[in-house]
Amino acid sequence: MNILVIGCGGVGQSVAMLIQRNPNNRWLTRMVMADYDIARAEEVVKGAGDPRFIAETVDAGSSESITALIQKYEIEFVLNVVAPHFNEVIFDTCYENGVGYMDCAMTLSKRHPEKPYEQTHVKLGDYQFERDDAWEKKGILALVGSGVEPGLSDVFAKYAEKHLFDEIDEINVRDGDNYVVPGKGVSFGFSIWTTIEECLNPPVIWEKEKGWFTTESFSEPEEFFFPGGIGRVEVVNVEHEEVLLIPRYINCKRVTFKYGISKEFRTMLKNLEALGMDKTDKKVRLGSSEITPRDFLSIVAPSPLETAHLMVGKGCAGTWITGSKDGLPRSVYVYQIADNQECLLKYGTSSVVAQTAVGPAVMLDLIANGIWTGAGVHGPEFFDPDPVLVKMKEYGFPAAIHEKDSEYDEQYQRDSIFIEMNPEAGD
Repeated sequence: MNILVIGCGGVGQSVAMLIQRNPNNRWLTRMVMADYDIARAEEVVKGAGDPRFIAETVDAGSSESITALIQKYEIEFVLNVVAPHFNEVIFDTCYENGVGYMDCAMTLSKRHPEKPYEQTHVKLGDYQFERDDAWEKKGILALVGSGVEPGLSDVFAKYAEKHLFDEIDEINVRDGDNYVVPGKGVSFGFSIWTTIEECLNPPVIWEKEKGWFTTESFSEPEEFFFPGGIGRVEVVNVEHEEVLLIPRYINCKRVTFKYGISKEFRTMLKNLEALGMDKTDKKVRLGSSEITPRDFLSIVAPSPLETAHLMVGKGCAGTWITGSKDGLPRSVYVYQIADNQECLLKYGTSSVVAQTAVGPAVMLDLIANGIWTGAGVHGPEFFDPDPVLVKMKEYGFPAAIHEKDSEYDEQYQRDSIFIEMNPEAGD
């Protein structure tokens, strides 16, 4: 398969490293690593050390620039790992050229003009799902939300529905960590632009009786126990794609997403919002150029790439499912843990971006090998989850199951069961 990767930041670099280092990567014919900064693309390609990897320049906001690369290299699938405000252009360009599309974050939402903390307006991914029929009729696939969250978290929900439950009450994605950056009280561990977007937008919740609705930023704080030595972390509601994806495919009663954000970090984000530094709908002139406040902040604030090598600790991404099996109540957390210093040694990137890159690396592998097939616009829940669990271990990021007990969580800290799948038997 000929693949075009648009964006050579941490996630793009990690995808390249994960695929190149997998001994079963014969399915890859060519991977074009494209970025607006050719030096960055060349750096990633040099690190891969494989003639199948090629560096190119691309303007992610230009359909003409993307089309030129698709045609030059006979691209079959495009992986979009740039900031989500480029999604519509890349998504539409793939459709026009009749090639497959994949992203880690879906097209952006817009707040309700009158009741932003009660009602949805334009939801994450609406732009893409509205075009599902057109993609299906053209016979091409757009796989949206393919990272770790969304992405693997959605696969975990589908796996639980298939293997672990007869009936599901709630599907609650929970992300927490014990990361520390020595000498830095508050720092960004992921894209500054995207962090501000998802943390300050009104969070979305889905309930079977009400459908999708919004709530206040950082609402409903709760303590959640994370395995692997992380322990209890306070998590809060944040806008995220899983809440928009899971109810489309899985029968349940409620879906939420909560993220472990420290009180200090929340305060910092709210202060940025109060100062207007989160804005993207107005531009400020600086010399001969114009730039939005959020873009300016993304430039001047310490980059996650700069602090990644300092960060110590582990991050846990997973999905907490409650319901019943064989007439008995069940509560299960299906998850994946990544250690930052280990990821730096293996891939040269932080665990945050390496963990995000596992989803697209695995899913491109499955599509290229004809294991995942289909047409239209779909989230990962559309497909069989079992091959993903097989491949996650192959790529060095195995998933595990933690049987939860609200009163005695700690006793299970060493009792999580790593998921072992037989790829031939499919179980």
